[in-house]
Amino acid sequence: MRAIRGATTVKENQAEEIYAATDELFRQILRENELTDPEHLVSVIITATPDLNAAFPARAIRECEGFQLLPVMGMVETDVPGAPAKCIRLMVHAQMERQLADVKHVYLNDAAKLRPDLARKRDEA
Repeated sequence: MRAIRGATTVKENQAEEIYAATDELFRQILRENELTDPEHLVSVIITATPDLNAAFPARAIRECEGFQLLPVMGMVETDVPGAPAKCIRLMVHAQMERQLADVKHVYLNDAAKLRPDLARKRDEA
């Protein structure tokens, strides 16, 4: 089993923007890690910064075809000065045989600042 990290940001605290960004991030994580079977996923942990309260990001995952039964837990991220605002983070737990170095973590939009080493590695692939 591996844990796959990802994060993205939105411009506004609006439900549709939160759902769209979460959906994009989740699908990108699945695509880059070649996870096509929902049965290979174990669970997803989602955090959102305190400035995102217009919607539950987990809803976007629950509405993905085939993932309705996937356990998803949402939490509020720690409010750290200087951290990216309006940020959604995912940790996807999946049954996969990849080595740690071969797991593809996904950082989109302003969240790329969180892990420039991983964002750069992804851009080079």
